[in-house]
Amino acid sequence: MRGDRFCRACAGRCEAGFTYLGLLILVAILALATSATLTLGSIVQRREAEQRLLEVGAAYRQALASYLNSSPAGDRRYPGALAELLKDPRYPGVRRHLRQLYPDPITGKNEWGLVGAPGGGIMGVHSLSNAKPIKIAEFELENESFEEAAHYSEWVFITRSLAPASGAIPAQGGLPPAAIPALPSLPAAPIFFPQNDAPAAAPPPAPIPLENLPAR
Repeated sequence: MRGDRFCRACAGRCEAGFTYLGLLILVAILALATSATLTLGSIVQRREAEQRLLEVGAAYRQALASYLNSSPAGDRRYPGALAELLKDPRYPGVRRHLRQLYPDPITGKNEWGLVGAPGGGIMGVHSLSNAKPIKIAEFELENESFEEAAHYSEWVFITRSLAPASGAIPAQGGLPPAAIPALPSLPAAPIFFPQNDAPAAAPPPAPIPLENLPAR
């Protein structure tokens, strides 16, 4: 009798031990799944921030080019501060080259690295983040120098000095209102038009006269 009670007690302890072990395994699996979910979410957020940085950097690049190309005769220069992109001090009225000063999407701060022009002023901007980018290839042509960059700070958005096609300065600002970058922005979905150059259907065969049919 005493041996039976001892065996039952041992069996109970073994069963409790297996239950506890299973609980530990379940907790470990849940922890791994939670960690993987958080990591995936972090990667998605980083990719979104990268795309935002490309859009904001392009807006600054275009605004700096607009400021330079809108220079009055004899005063062709880059802005001395980014704030001049909101109100061009060279003109009495309000001339905007950018709708607002956007923060760095990677750091979340309003601080940018500034690229000085040879003759003075600002000709480009870049992030101050030393984090490693996820995107390292398949950039647009104007950003092809970003490939294999080790840090976001190496994504430098430098303007290109291009004169307006017409040679004239817009009357109401450095850029026409429709051309001033407005962020956030997403590329529009492509529109597919039906093709009208498909080959025409072949005409139906001409009927065979009855007299030409073979006799049965």
